[in-house]
Amino acid sequence: MSRTFQLTPDYAISRVIRGGWQLAGGHGAIDRAQAVDDLIAAFDAGIKTYDCADIYTGVEELIGAARLKLASERGLDVAASMKVHTKLVPDLEILPRISRDYIRGIVEQSLKRLKTERLDLVQFHWWDYAHSGYVDAMGWLDEMRAEGKVRNLGTTNFDAPRLAEIIGAGVPLVSQQLQYSVLDQRPTHYVAELAARHGFKFLCYGSVAGGFLSDRWLGQPEPDMNLENRSLVKYKLIIDDFGGWDLFQELLRALRSVADRHGVDIATIASAWVLTREHVAAVIVGARNQSHALANAGIMDIVLSGEDLAEIGAVVGRSTGPEGDVYTLERDRKGRHGSIMHYNLNAGKK
Repeated sequence: MSRTFQLTPDYAISRVIRGGWQLAGGHGAIDRAQAVDDLIAAFDAGIKTYDCADIYTGVEELIGAARLKLASERGLDVAASMKVHTKLVPDLEILPRISRDYIRGIVEQSLKRLKTERLDLVQFHWWDYAHSGYVDAMGWLDEMRAEGKVRNLGTTNFDAPRLAEIIGAGVPLVSQQLQYSVLDQRPTHYVAELAARHGFKFLCYGSVAGGFLSDRWLGQPEPDMNLENRSLVKYKLIIDDFGGWDLFQELLRALRSVADRHGVDIATIASAWVLTREHVAAVIVGARNQSHALANAGIMDIVLSGEDLAEIGAVVGRSTGPEGDVYTLERDRKGRHGSIMHYNLNAGKK
């Protein structure tokens, strides 16, 4: 497997992207100096693309600090060698009055935090389709692309009808960030057809389901919902929709069997499987320390055989869900999935 993917003719990324959400503080206190060193360790391991967001508290600044350190200590042309993708996530309460100035202000803020003159990829998210400003907002981002402040445009968790609207308005999308794993096949239901027609690619989070797709959970009894963080609660709901704990354990056993053949762990195989899927450019994975970053880099070296894929597919083929389009369950603020989401994460941030 190649360690890079050509997202556009002049823009290549690593097939594993270093996720930034674990650095936002929700998983425990952050040692800033250590976090910067860990980000650089991922770079040295071959993970040269990073994912962050305006709503991930302090993460854009940490990546900006890593960029400065690489440039000053190694003399690297960081803009050429280190790719950074950020997300632009307007708060739910802002949607009815979204404006060009608001969008421009967040882009300028990300440029300042990341210490760069151009954002490699801005991925736009929209909480509520009852408010129709998402097409206008993507148009304003496209204006900033034309100005040279944004290199590429993408979306995050849009469903197929709204993606079709955005593409129909002439916005040149290169990617859609979405949840995709052996447990969650929703990207194949509707969005894949659009991707095939228009050529955008998937950047996939959730490939290890918040840690559930790991050796830690193999053979374990089903947990109650008093889990240690909201991420685990979220993915336990996905397991329920997939077919329940017993089928999930069958899946872990299949992944463990494949992992044994490759001499790696379950999480590595789960992420490598996503990279075999159509339209997938990369997986976005977190890392709690430098050794974890090295393990994540190993995902790019796994080549799954037909036997491997068949063994995993035999279990995945018996799943019952989750059903529907990308992120539809999470948008229902009164439903099981949507009720645990946080919708106004930019409020009060500067």
